[in-house]
Amino acid sequence: MSFTLPDLSYSHDALEPSIDQATMEIHHGKHHAAYVANLNKALESAPDVANLGIEELIADNCAAVPENIRIAVRNNGGGHANHSLFWESMGAGKGGDPVGNLGGAIDAQYGGFVQFKEQFAAAGVGRFGSGWVWLLKDLQ
Repeated sequence: MSFTLPDLSYSHDALEPSIDQATMEIHHGKHHAAYVANLNKALESAPDVANLGIEELIADNCAAVPENIRIAVRNNGGGHANHSLFWESMGAGKGGDPVGNLGGAIDAQYGGFVQFKEQFAAAGVGRFGSGWVWLLKDLQ
């Protein structure tokens, strides 16, 4: 499997003034594209794992990925997966305080959206490297 840069479902200028068009063009078309290219390059030497999905490839317990490319696959595959989710989470007219079940769960867990944003930002700043953090629901 060869990974590809996903198309955006909105134009590069759709998020202005929050994120300007030039930043989007650079971040999507160059930065994210580099993650995809570097992931595909690393996988050239391991065709037996190249058909795995991105989640499998970057999992900590993926022993199928050869040791000599594991860091390149994890870093570039992780960058690709993070960016793909990032682009899907944004769009023109999106944003604002969460409502419904998500808003209620954030209020219950964090004491409100303001408190959640503070903890979320602190988690990102405290994260080595990229600073990416995600809010996930434990389904167990």
